Amino acid sequence: MAVQRKQQRKQRRGGKEGGARALEAQPLLRQRGKEIQPFGTVVDYPLALAAKSRAESIRALNQILSDTLVLRDMYKKHHWQVSGATFFQLHLLFDKHFKEQAALIDMLAERVQMLGGVAIAMAHDVAEMTRIERAPRGREQVPAQLSRLLDAHELILAEAREAVKLTSENRDDGTADLLMSDVLRTNEMQVWFLSEHLVDTPLVRAT
Repeated sequence: MAVQRKQQRKQRRGGKEGGARALEAQPLLRQRGKEIQPFGTVVDYPLALAAKSRAESIRALNQILSDTLVLRDMYKKHHWQVSGATFFQLHLLFDKHFKEQAALIDMLAERVQMLGGVAIAMAHDVAEMTRIERAPRGREQVPAQLSRLLDAHELILAEAREAVKLTSENRDDGTADLLMSDVLRTNEMQVWFLSEHLVDTPLVRAT
């Protein structure tokens, strides 16, 4: 605020017309301000949905959102670090799943905001909130990468099923629909595609 006021005073003291015009075009930089809504609070929108129901939906959505953010980033990590004979197929598959999870993230975050909440967003906050096991910095073998992804999917699916039950009971039909139509179905499809890569089946000679 002090920087902004200083720039405004300079602008008023512009002197020549050309100098004043230049100052009018000066961006007001390095601004900070107070939070307009703390995390965990709910603002009231005319949604014909009880405040308690909205608060419960927001808590459930933010947990699923934080875990989905981690899963998305794990897909990109494995997309870069995958190795071996199935490199090409998994390199492409992991990136496809990454993009699908990114789309879910946007829907989940916007639903939180739509209900009057604050969506979890920054990496350090997500790291504190997620329930997904932390992956190592280095590269892992393909079976470990696939298993780690499947464990994360299973956790999110369990959270989503519980959230569907909660939001349905609370008559939050919009959130229930998002979870059933998008979160559950996308994660179930991705689980299928990953799981088939862990079937120990002959490639050339039948047994």
